[in-house]
Amino acid sequence: MNREDLFTSKQDTTSQGYRSVGRLKTEVEKAIKEIQPSLRADGGDIELVDVDEEGIVKVRLKGACAGCPMARMTLEMGVERYLKSKVPQVKKVISV
Repeated sequence: MNREDLFTSKQDTTSQGYRSVGRLKTEVEKAIKEIQPSLRADGGDIELVDVDEEGIVKVRLKGACAGCPMARMTLEMGVERYLKSKVPQVKKVISV
C-alpha cells in the first residue's frame, strides 16, 4: 500500500459478523500492519493498544508521528478512514 491508498481508501460495504472482540481485534491488527509501512516511511509508527466491543480502537502513535502537528489529521483522515474501510465495525480511532 502506498501513501495515497492510506488517504483515499473507499468504505467497504461488506457485512461481516464479528462474534467476539477478539476477532475484531485480529482484523484491526491485520489492517494496522498494512498501513505501518506508510507511517514508517516518514519515521513514524503506530501501535494497537485496544479495541472494545463498541468498535472504538485505541492506538499509540510513535516515532515522528508522536510529536507531529499533522498527527491528528493522519489519525482521522488516514488511519481511521482506512480501518473503517477494512473493518466496518470500527466506529472511531483514538490516540492514547
